[in-house]
Amino acid sequence: MSIKVLIVDDSAVVRQVLSAVLRSDPALDVMNAASDPILAMERMKATWPDVIVLDVEMPRMDGLTFLRKIMAERPTPVVICSTLTEKGAKTTIEALSAGAVATITKPKLDLKNFLNASARELISVVKDAAGANVSRLARHGAAVSVAPRDKNTADVILPPAAESRALAQTTEQVIAIGTSTGGTQALEEVLVDLPRVSPGIVIVQHMPEKFTAAFAARLNGLCQIEVREAVNNDRVVPGRALIAPGGKHMLLRRAGAQYFVEVVDGPLVNRHRPSVDVLFRSVAKCAGANALGVIMTGMGDDGAAGLLEMRTAGARTVAQDEATCVVYGMPKEAVKRGAVERSVPLQAIPREILQQAGR
Repeated sequence: MSIKVLIVDDSAVVRQVLSAVLRSDPALDVMNAASDPILAMERMKATWPDVIVLDVEMPRMDGLTFLRKIMAERPTPVVICSTLTEKGAKTTIEALSAGAVATITKPKLDLKNFLNASARELISVVKDAAGANVSRLARHGAAVSVAPRDKNTADVILPPAAESRALAQTTEQVIAIGTSTGGTQALEEVLVDLPRVSPGIVIVQHMPEKFTAAFAARLNGLCQIEVREAVNNDRVVPGRALIAPGGKHMLLRRAGAQYFVEVVDGPLVNRHRPSVDVLFRSVAKCAGANALGVIMTGMGDDGAAGLLEMRTAGARTVAQDEATCVVYGMPKEAVKRGAVERSVPLQAIPREILQQAGR
């Protein structure tokens, strides 16, 4: 059965090019595009779409208001089509919090060529969105970027450990979290529940550049712990969560008894930058048994190999269970590879983190 897609965007160029791109896949049935949400609601009275591709800044009714209305009345997978700007990033974070499943970031210049060049990725995002757990999207937002093409392993950033021997246990514990689709609100639930005195946390959430700073700032205003976008050489200390910046990889390093992060450029790994596998491998090498690895909701398999390396190095490993995931992709792959000690509901993950602090 084909996937019905409705494009809602006030740009005639976006409507025209996106429609042509998505129609190139026989699995997608693209409805007549709408220039604003009011017109979209009229179209939806006759045929309800399986996926909505939605701009956020439009006349008559803005995309956020329309999104909240949809999620309250009839939860439907929504892909936000947003410009890669500071303002666009903040607005998109609000949209993800309201229940959008994914984001497509579009440039302000050369838009037509960008959309045509990204055809395969755009089609993939829309198809993946159609399979999301919509019942959870009504309560929990998500965040993914258009999936890049490269499928490198973490070897392109750092080599695997020469031997799988856990480091001696110390009092300094590290929590490493990896997530993608569904992760924005899943992370919010986890971090908001943590007390001010909690182990140091390092996080990879698949997001484009500019978006992670806005996301971290939002969480910092909600949480007892400090949450911020990581910069090179930031210390990993109790009561602080560092989120890898979009467009960069983040690695854990150790100097004596202290942990810090290294933020680096490099090729895409598992089609992502930042990559969960890169972070988890670095944690396996530097922290060993002094770490807890947590893999949460997300599409694809990024993080599965790295979590297995963490477990082999003596770390505890936990996965979010299928029932509470928006997309049970990354955790499922980690379980399949034997990387996961325990699968737990989302609401139990803060307890797992605090148990690690008492080791």
